[in-house]
Amino acid sequence: MFDTVLVANRGEIAVRVIRTLRSLGVRSAAVFSDADADARHVREADTAVRIGPAPAAESYLSVERLLEAAARTGAQAVHPGYGFLAENAGFARACADAGLVFIGPSAEAIALMGDKIRAKETVKAAGVPVVPGSSGSGLSDDQLADAAREIGMPVLLKPSAGGGGKGMRLVRDAERLADEIAAARREARASFGDDTLLVERWVDRPRHIEIQVLADGHGNVVHLGERECSLQRRHQKIIEEAPSVLLDEETRAAMGEAAVQAARSCGYRGAGTVEFIVPGGDPSSYYFMEMNTRLQVEHPVTELITGLDLVEWQLRVAAGEPLPYKQGDITLTGHAIEARVCAETVSIKEGARGFLPSGGTVLRLREPQGDGVRTDSGLSEGTEVGSLYDPMLSKVIAYGPDRETAIRKLRAALAETVTLGVQTNAGFLRRLLAHPAVVAGELDTGLVEREVDGLVSADVPEEVYEAAAAVRLEALEPREEGWTDPFSVPSGWRLGGTPKPVGFHLRVQEPVEYVPRGTHALTGDTVSVTLDGVRHTFHRAADWIGRDGDAWHVRDHDPVAASLTGARHAGADSLTAPMPGTVTVVKVAVGDEVSAGQSLLVVEAMKMEHVISAPHAGTVAELDVTPGTTVAMDQVLAVITPVENAAENSASHSAEEEK
Repeated sequence: MFDTVLVANRGEIAVRVIRTLRSLGVRSAAVFSDADADARHVREADTAVRIGPAPAAESYLSVERLLEAAARTGAQAVHPGYGFLAENAGFARACADAGLVFIGPSAEAIALMGDKIRAKETVKAAGVPVVPGSSGSGLSDDQLADAAREIGMPVLLKPSAGGGGKGMRLVRDAERLADEIAAARREARASFGDDTLLVERWVDRPRHIEIQVLADGHGNVVHLGERECSLQRRHQKIIEEAPSVLLDEETRAAMGEAAVQAARSCGYRGAGTVEFIVPGGDPSSYYFMEMNTRLQVEHPVTELITGLDLVEWQLRVAAGEPLPYKQGDITLTGHAIEARVCAETVSIKEGARGFLPSGGTVLRLREPQGDGVRTDSGLSEGTEVGSLYDPMLSKVIAYGPDRETAIRKLRAALAETVTLGVQTNAGFLRRLLAHPAVVAGELDTGLVEREVDGLVSADVPEEVYEAAAAVRLEALEPREEGWTDPFSVPSGWRLGGTPKPVGFHLRVQEPVEYVPRGTHALTGDTVSVTLDGVRHTFHRAADWIGRDGDAWHVRDHDPVAASLTGARHAGADSLTAPMPGTVTVVKVAVGDEVSAGQSLLVVEAMKMEHVISAPHAGTVAELDVTPGTTVAMDQVLAVITPVENAAENSASHSAEEEK
């Protein structure tokens, strides 16, 4: 076993790897960018090295700086985690050239399976069924569009060099192919440094099932059962479980053997995952999608049902140990399910429901552990969550003797999860787990998108405003002992008149004027309110309150100031940033005429693109950003003057010129 291992990653996966290193008595060396100088993984490691400024390209993606860190800490091996350089063949090769053991497969296996086009050809030759799609690499935009039309709509555009749903685009309308190909290339280039795409047939209402494999350097390969990963949003998994309710023992064995053959076809070593797309109505018709040559985010559910520590076996295999298991030794016991807690806020506009990256400072943190519950996290109170890295903050995992128990435990654990100061999706995940289709195991990759309207609400419960008002009332209470000026007490008292209720102008989602009508009890970190005989208790921290995984940022609202701000662009429409991030594309200039729905700008945050479109036909009156501009949430990006106003302004301008 190694003496020191460099963990070339950050966040919850770095903390997770460090935990196993500590259990094995191996010294851990962390790396950090300027943004992570006080991060949890840095504090928990035995030693840590700064590797550069906040942008990932100058720190976590810098092979040179990571190798320098390994040399400075005396590491013999490097664990890449997942994301960043985990599936980068050049990094694996550079580690080997530097005399370091890369804890993962060979550079050749990474390169082969990292190229989805070559990977499909390789496993197909080994007898593994693959999804029908384009052939050949380096296809031009026109060739991709031709292949899509030949396959038949709908199709899925996929980056050849990456995973995690980044750059994937489902296209149902052939007229949208050009725009979607361009967008997919941008995302692929930003995420993986490679914009090569392929196109595959889209299977309607598919299930996403993956098989965990483990291989050593002595020719032994076993699979550790499957994980159901069909609950996704924008092609990214949000809830995973093991085993899948879809598979019977015969299908499980067949898919497991196909995964083993896929691993053998590339000379695989270490822990890896073979992903399949499965028609929900015919689980025996499964197709290979890709192989992830690294540890998966969802590996804990496999650990809980097998009793194996996958990070430990990555280390042991990398150190040259043979697997002591044959396939018959692997047993699956009980059920495990995982939810990915991400920094996200629900965007509700004109009836549409969507999710956007969020950020902020973690003011209060509570993460459940024990009694069949595990939380893998990189958070601590005071953590700054920015827009530079992936939005996933933690994973909450529950285990039980059966699926019903595991789901019930996970819902309870999500209700106990508190992350005040940063909006997360914990409450949404809790509601999703109660959806009848999820409870029944009737899953597919489109379920979340179809049902999202019923899982988020534009309405803020009255008790939230009541709790917010209770906190504001407490702040107004006089702190000095002795005589109290009655005019300073927030009681509504007035000379010679009936007390007037104290009202508050508050903003949670939309501004309201709220007059409290219940009773309140406040402690240091909770606030309880009773309305109509029902008591509601919230966690609190500064101007945040939360319960059952949901959190609300409560701000004072000044209607006069808001009115003045709104008057700035009378007769026009300001387009604002929906999230903190960076403007990557600007397609218009001041004076351009635009049509309703036309794409004008692209803002990127946490590896996600958001297209800013014209709300109506008009003229670009102002444009306050250029490519590369860093923007804050709600910052004005552009102003579009509606058609009728543009015509009026033009006529007025002409009249002035005639004078």
